[in-house]
Amino acid sequence: MATLFLCLYAAFALVSAQSDPTIKTMEEFSGYRLPRPDFDDSAPSVDIEALQGQIDELSMFSDTPAPSVTRVLYSEKDVLARRYIKSLMSRSGLVVREDSVGNIFGRWVGSEPDLPPVATGSHIDAIPYSGKYDGVVGVLGAIEAINLLKRLGVKPKRSLEVIMFTSEEPTRFGISCLGSRLLAGSRELVEHLKFTVDGQNVSFFDAANNAGYPNKDLSSVFLEKGSYYAFIELHIEQGPILEEEALPIGVVTAIAAPASIKVDFEGNGGHAGAVLMPKRNDAGLAAAELALAVEKHVLESGSIDTVGTVGILELHPGAINSIPSKAHVEIDTRDIDEKRRNDVVDKIHQSALSISKARNVKLSEFTIVNQDPPALSGDSIIKATETACQELNLPYKKMISRAYHDSLFMARISPMGMIFIPCHKGYSHKPEEFSAPKDIANGVKVLALTLAKLSLS
Repeated sequence: MATLFLCLYAAFALVSAQSDPTIKTMEEFSGYRLPRPDFDDSAPSVDIEALQGQIDELSMFSDTPAPSVTRVLYSEKDVLARRYIKSLMSRSGLVVREDSVGNIFGRWVGSEPDLPPVATGSHIDAIPYSGKYDGVVGVLGAIEAINLLKRLGVKPKRSLEVIMFTSEEPTRFGISCLGSRLLAGSRELVEHLKFTVDGQNVSFFDAANNAGYPNKDLSSVFLEKGSYYAFIELHIEQGPILEEEALPIGVVTAIAAPASIKVDFEGNGGHAGAVLMPKRNDAGLAAAELALAVEKHVLESGSIDTVGTVGILELHPGAINSIPSKAHVEIDTRDIDEKRRNDVVDKIHQSALSISKARNVKLSEFTIVNQDPPALSGDSIIKATETACQELNLPYKKMISRAYHDSLFMARISPMGMIFIPCHKGYSHKPEEFSAPKDIANGVKVLALTLAKLSLS
């Protein structure tokens, strides 16, 4: 049986013999390893069968057939999934509330409720034809972590709060981490959303109103710095490292942040046979050359942590026998070092200018859509997570997250950290996404013990 239960269950058994069980707190085991008596296998553990059932049930709220999941912000399936999460929070005895964009909070009130709480959570929205574990493990796993602590008789000092963030994915309105950005106080986003529409020309506010969120005062979502004592997010790795190295846990030390760039080239176009090569002003070739330049500049950074991707390359008119007159490119470049990433962005811009000149095409747009700073995990959270792994006898690896997460923006409110668990072949954002029940259970145990430790600080 995992050491978590020896650390918690046995400690509380000793405390209950000496005090009223209704006022037990976690101080008896905080920072001190109590003697470990013989342990009974009947002690509470992670209810992985129930948790896996919830993951499977939530995946049914989808606009595409299983095994894929499509759950887009403020869609009918999204609204139903939100109701499901709120019902699970209520069933676990959490005090549930929502803000005006649909961030959902479930709080377990601690013995000292005036102290800033410890928060955990993730998201449940899903890009088209994705899987059922991304984000979901961090929401449902957080609820189960609290259920586990309750079954063990724990009473936290600081309140513990589970957050389900609105729209971590940018699917509908092109804005990633929408809910957590607003929590972190993004006034720029508030202004941007006033004029934002989706692909069907539905405004953000109309979509929110139709989903049951009519309040247009988005500044009401803002949280002050220090509103939480700490934030920690459980998440599948979305990469292959933990599985390849046969490690059950990743302790995240930093989150890389992307700069997103939109580029448009305009040429003359023409008939693919009639216009000779020396006379061409080919916007498509300009875009192709820029794509190779992105790779070149990223590799020149000298760091394996610098990455770049040309995820969108669209040509107009898009006919095999027509020279492209327009090309649209969207670029994502990331790093945990902000200056190094921004240097790459500058070099990409210079390449776009030189390519435009050399090919005699117009660089009609070069827009940096966002350029968020990376975030470092809090030392106290890293230490608490490492200690939890050690006490649970779970090997772990310190690692960075190269994917975007709500934790990136929660770092603007409080110290943050993340716990990674393995996923099959690193698959994510596709139906084959999978994490084994044992790995999910390990993640929940580490999360539960880490929350317990942080709640005493």
